[in-house]
Amino acid sequence: MKAKSILITGCSSGIGLCAATILKDRGYRVFATARKESDVARLKSQGFESIKLDISDSASIKSAVDSILQLTNGTLDALFNNAGYLQAGAIEDLTRNMERAQFETNVFGPMELTRTVLPVMRKQGHGRIIQNSSILGIITMPYYGAYNASKFALEGFSNTLRQELYGSNIHIAIINPGPIVTHLRENAEQQYQQTIKQIPSSPFQKVYEQMEQVYFKRKEKTRIAKGPEAVVKPLIHALESARPQAHYYVGAPASVFAFLRRILPDCALDWVIRKIR
Repeated sequence: MKAKSILITGCSSGIGLCAATILKDRGYRVFATARKESDVARLKSQGFESIKLDISDSASIKSAVDSILQLTNGTLDALFNNAGYLQAGAIEDLTRNMERAQFETNVFGPMELTRTVLPVMRKQGHGRIIQNSSILGIITMPYYGAYNASKFALEGFSNTLRQELYGSNIHIAIINPGPIVTHLRENAEQQYQQTIKQIPSSPFQKVYEQMEQVYFKRKEKTRIAKGPEAVVKPLIHALESARPQAHYYVGAPASVFAFLRRILPDCALDWVIRKIR
């Protein structure tokens, strides 16, 4: 049988690399993409079919998809929109450029890439599109407002797309991980140092000092944090099940907060979030 093909974004490390590795071993034809040429070269050295793809660049999206379609004779079975990053900072301190950059990578890129592959999937009569969202697409945490907003936007887009594609044999699924052991914190700290840290004065200075000492320095290797392979299990179900779920919550914290979001009024949920920070 012909191997199923899948395009995965953000494969330089973490969830993307783990998903590419497991799916390749499972028999998928994996197109592992990354933003940097050095990461693409490394992925190729590891045996992947790797292509450069900067999700925030329309020309890069078109070029990558065109290259993949040339290799597959114009077909693509699945897309896993995984690439993303976290812009930390209080909403008062965020600039339009910070917010725009966050949405370019976390929202507009996945939206455009999805629209680019949809005609291919319609023509072939089937397809799977899986979005890697976050529990912060279901609830919000203070000082991650840009990231919260981007994941809520991705949820709204994906839920609408699922409704519009009903009966098309193109299935949409959303994965909502809780704490996962990846480079998210390291990358978030780098972004923070280049943006929020440059603000000369802020009413949230003490919060940022605590963030620097606690959030950025704490490793996710705790009892509640899952390895990236925990995300791949629901990804496989979303790819292979005849009836994939609309949402997959990964880890106990994600499942608990999704439940609390349904049953608690906003003021009560805010109280819970204040207690756990």
